[in-house]
Amino acid sequence: MLQIRDFASAAKALDSVIHRTPLEYSTTFSRMTDNDIYLKLENLQKTGSFKIRGAYNKIATLTPEERQRGVIAASAGNHAQGVAYAANSYGIPCTIVMPEGAPLTKVEATASYGAKIVLHGANYDAAYQYAQQLQEANGMTFVHAFDDPAVVAGQGTIALEMLEQLPDVDVIVTPIGGGGLAAGVALAAKLLKPDIHLIGVEASGAASMFASLRAGQVQTLDYAETIADGILVKRPGELTFDLVRQYVDDVIMVDDDKITKAMLLLMERSKLVVEGSGAVGLAAFLDRQVSIRGKKVAIILSGGNVDVNLLSKIIERGLVEAGRYLRLVTTVPDRPGVLLTMAKIFAEEKSNVISIHHHRMGERIILGQAEVEVNLETRDRKHIERILNRLSDAGFTYTIR
Repeated sequence: MLQIRDFASAAKALDSVIHRTPLEYSTTFSRMTDNDIYLKLENLQKTGSFKIRGAYNKIATLTPEERQRGVIAASAGNHAQGVAYAANSYGIPCTIVMPEGAPLTKVEATASYGAKIVLHGANYDAAYQYAQQLQEANGMTFVHAFDDPAVVAGQGTIALEMLEQLPDVDVIVTPIGGGGLAAGVALAAKLLKPDIHLIGVEASGAASMFASLRAGQVQTLDYAETIADGILVKRPGELTFDLVRQYVDDVIMVDDDKITKAMLLLMERSKLVVEGSGAVGLAAFLDRQVSIRGKKVAIILSGGNVDVNLLSKIIERGLVEAGRYLRLVTTVPDRPGVLLTMAKIFAEEKSNVISIHHHRMGERIILGQAEVEVNLETRDRKHIERILNRLSDAGFTYTIR
């Protein structure tokens, strides 16, 4: 069992390496959730994620012989960058196996630290299995992404910082993937403040820890898919499962729509770019899945490494979830004045028309009719409902896309 001295030792090893990230109070999210919300900005951490804490601490504890053999790790991106950065700092040869669909920004960032990149498999679990094969064949030292005491101790240093920054914090909220962050933060926090409440949040599309806790032993999901690629793990660690079971008070799930909405709000209200895995904790509170009220709540925004190509899709999806964007298709008589009638409704409801596409030809369009696709900027779901009711009252039939 890790002791407080292990976390203190990790903090000392990391002192001159990592950023002491801010714990910022958010007036906006406090008002929206009926709590005092503080955001731990690990998205501003070196390498863009908390993962450098555990990776660097693990490599700092390696023997000279283990370093000489070189290190290897499997990661969807954030752990990869942490290991590559740490290995480069110690002059250790480093190989990282990443899923073939890993975000390009994370692949390039990892390579920039001097690591050899091997792309293999559709997800973290496939990359992990292949990395194990390479490790056995070449004798390299494996740096696990979460199921390792030194890694857990490194991640737990976040709790030490938060309790120094906000000693009277009531609740800490942390994302859960493989469980390294949740296990380290929960154990360190409970050792220092036994009455503190710990909440872990998973993406519902990859809720391996939730399934394991329900079964009472570590489970492997048959399938996992979520935009929160940083916590896209089919099987949690054995060590991390035991620690989460003992020290995390609640584990809950949020779906991708809620995650994208939280990401969008963080960009709009707090000017923070946070990846999906980093936004799950806030998403749970915004979705009212947590019954806590009137408490000081510290939410860990675990990373900010968002693929730029994905960002626009996430923004659009978040706008749709928030009722800020509407795309509809309607078939109308092909005669003068019909579009004007529709446009008048949009104008009177003060919705902003982003685009209108008018088609007279197509497989589904009969003679004398036209298909109109409209993209609108709206205020909220009630605004959308008013617009759709007025279209129906005017005789328009439509499909929302």
